[in-house]
Amino acid sequence: MAVIETRPRTMAPGPRGRFVSWLTTTDHKRIGILYFLNSFLFFGVGGVFALLMRTELARPGTQIFAPHAYNQLFTIHGTLMVFLFIFPVLSGFGNYFVPLQIGALDMAFPRINALSFWLLPVGGLTILSGFLTKGGAAAAGWTNYVPLAAQGRTGEDLWIVGLLIVGTSSILGAINFIVTILRLRAPGMSMTRLPIFVWSILAQSLLVVLATPVLTAALMMLFADRRLGASFFDATRGGNVLLWQHVFWFFAHPEVYILILAAWGVVSEILPVFSGKPLFGYRGVVLAFLMITALSFTVWAHHMFATGAVELPFFSATTELISIPTGVLFFNWLFTLRNGKLRFEPPMLFALGFIAMFLIGGIDGVWTASPAVDFALTDTYWVVAHIHYVLFGGTVFGIMAAMYYWFPKITGRMLSKRLGQWHFWIQLVGFNLTFFPMHILGLRGMPRRIADYAPNRGWTFLNGLSTLGSYLIGVAMLIFLVNVITTLRKPRTAPDDPWEANTLEWATSSPPPPHNFDALPPITSNRPVYDARHTAARAEGTS
Repeated sequence: MAVIETRPRTMAPGPRGRFVSWLTTTDHKRIGILYFLNSFLFFGVGGVFALLMRTELARPGTQIFAPHAYNQLFTIHGTLMVFLFIFPVLSGFGNYFVPLQIGALDMAFPRINALSFWLLPVGGLTILSGFLTKGGAAAAGWTNYVPLAAQGRTGEDLWIVGLLIVGTSSILGAINFIVTILRLRAPGMSMTRLPIFVWSILAQSLLVVLATPVLTAALMMLFADRRLGASFFDATRGGNVLLWQHVFWFFAHPEVYILILAAWGVVSEILPVFSGKPLFGYRGVVLAFLMITALSFTVWAHHMFATGAVELPFFSATTELISIPTGVLFFNWLFTLRNGKLRFEPPMLFALGFIAMFLIGGIDGVWTASPAVDFALTDTYWVVAHIHYVLFGGTVFGIMAAMYYWFPKITGRMLSKRLGQWHFWIQLVGFNLTFFPMHILGLRGMPRRIADYAPNRGWTFLNGLSTLGSYLIGVAMLIFLVNVITTLRKPRTAPDDPWEANTLEWATSSPPPPHNFDALPPITSNRPVYDARHTAARAEGTS
């Protein structure tokens, strides 16, 4: 393979113990792995909470939890999944692969990178520590609406402080990504040659930097109301209850795209590799990412249609408008697959599952952009189904696609294809069995955030199906865990480029050395490894 640059090696680490070296590392690859471990630990906790909630709702009556305990479970479940699993695990992929994909030695600010990771477990444990206090953990939902949020005890304060810590971590990490991508690209790696995953991380990071400070301000205002005598949200003292909804959703709707953008990038990386074609409309995908980034700040108030306090035509129109660049992504993905030589390896299966599930969630969203539909369905289980088709059906399928795709590069080992297929099909069936019936429950009027329901409402059978589906999801995740553990016990036999992929991370060893690359191939397009492989093949054919 031709090279254009030899890379300097980093200095050998000092004689420290293996455990201490992981605690003090500033290597972006090790920090990425720490993100994975931390994220999946919180995912396990949040997943157990979800199973307990579904067990409680499987039939009418109190099965396990009193209503207040149930409220704590669904509050912390949503908080962990949104703030401590989905975004951090995708940040882990960003940490590991953005420097590799742009040919950099490390992130721009390695120590800040380490700090941004270590803030996460601190913030997560602060949130969970609410269960140890009198009155329990926060119980106002992950959206934390006032005045309910103003009435909680110490657990609510710990939730606020924990999220402030997590938000600080997110901002530091996002700034690091932006500077790394803009300043540390290898020679030849122009912006128009960036891998599409890197573009998704850049767009995601811009959203984090712009949106997360709004949440930080809102949390500080809420804490001031609760402990310092302020009255930002207390209507009895001149505050405005709806102000919380405005500032929270001004952050939280961009947060939906913060969570999904990197998954879009993953799918846009995987589809070309397993269809044997370049990504259809590379520049169109980049433009769609940037349009969604901008438009995401114009749609927050569709969460507030039922309040009567927002301009319905404007926010309905902007919500419909943001579906246009999202539709461009679907169009480009489908045309990437068209007439391709498809290989149905586990990464491809999860990428295809992502497209199908996110399509359902997207259609749900277009429907509820209509105020008339929203009035009928707001705060029902329809909304629960919609958000899970977007964030679980979309993001988690994308995360699993990334796991199967990049696991050989991270560990030097190939996950079992057979177990990966079992994982995919059981997760697909379990997911749809869990969340599709919730659409019907919403149409039948079942409110979300309830711990019990009357037996004569006609909701029991569908709730039983949802609970069965949640258990299947749990089985699928156990299969994935078994696959990971058994694979890690095997010797490193994965080739450097097992998928015949396109981007620079596949030009180095598996796993990569501390200095990432001994040499880089020529970078003349956004598929440098593909170009080098085919240049070498042509040279062999003419020799």
